Amino acid sequence: MKFYTAKTPKLVKWLFPKLVWEFSVSEKKIYLTFDDGPIPEITPWVLEQLANYNAKATFFCIGDNVQKHPKIYHQLISEGHAIGNHTQHHVNGWKVSNVNYIKDTTEAKKTLEKAVKNKPEAVSRLFRPPYGKITPQLSKKLRKLGYTIIMWDVLSGDFDMDLTPEKCLNNVLTHTEAGSIVVFHDSLKAYDKLRYVLPKVLKHFSNLGYSFERITL
Repeated sequence: MKFYTAKTPKLVKWLFPKLVWEFSVSEKKIYLTFDDGPIPEITPWVLEQLANYNAKATFFCIGDNVQKHPKIYHQLISEGHAIGNHTQHHVNGWKVSNVNYIKDTTEAKKTLEKAVKNKPEAVSRLFRPPYGKITPQLSKKLRKLGYTIIMWDVLSGDFDMDLTPEKCLNNVLTHTEAGSIVVFHDSLKAYDKLRYVLPKVLKHFSNLGYSFERITL
């Protein structure tokens, strides 16, 4: 099983204060995020589930997937969700040079903007590093370029092939609170767990009076 924590430790947040881990809010607001799309087999279904609860979310898109599936990308924007940069080719910040990482991120930015030439404001300067792996040097360089780096408070674990759907659901229900940034993936690997978990999460927190908001910074 992969090593990770469903709830980001307070020490980690304290050590990296310039990354966004959660929001301090007085209202019952939750920030759902989806990484790795858009994917035709999954992303439209995610949008249907969100629409059932008038929920907004933030989608950290891979540039290469946007090029392959522009109609779904346009749908994300037309339905009022926020768009963030997840690099062009899902690169690992611990395995490539800083130069190549920035180059790939810049390529993704151009891809995201080109796909909505008539509405460039739809593409935010939100950035999430693939795998959550980023170095202090890269963080500094990206922030200098104007990006806000969005991490998370709650990691669902939907990407973990060894995790049961029930445990994935428990990860989210147990650890999510007002202001939490929650990570899901609209990817093929995560789909089985996502189909089980997402409708239940939306229903559970809606019944408790929470709203689901997009990230706007």
